[in-house]
Amino acid sequence: MDDHVSTGEILPELCDLCGMAISDGSELYAFAPDSSLIHAYDPKFDGKRRLTACSAEHMTQLQEEYKHRPFIEEEQWAGKMGRMFDQHPEGLSIKDMIEATSLTREQLDRAVAWNNEQVRHHRRNN
Repeated sequence: MDDHVSTGEILPELCDLCGMAISDGSELYAFAPDSSLIHAYDPKFDGKRRLTACSAEHMTQLQEEYKHRPFIEEEQWAGKMGRMFDQHPEGLSIKDMIEATSLTREQLDRAVAWNNEQVRHHRRNN
């Protein structure tokens, strides 16, 4: 267990741009689209990265960075499938996966193809 959790200590937020600790309550928050972000259990938060900044200038820079990051639907769909595999380590049928993820068969196929290409790319480059 983390010491701060067991002691009740509240840790400062960190600016996502510069890493500065913010403990005076002046931090700024926003959400940015990010296809790699999959919430542990709630699909409504998928694809939304919470940003924390120490100043309006840093928030603007962070948001600008995420504007230029491509949102890859197949990446998001693969993440949704991964969440279901985590919740069902025994596996799921295609029918059950479609029902659990609200994805179509075509989306599942595209997610698998995208994921396989990522694995191949990683193997080629390592």
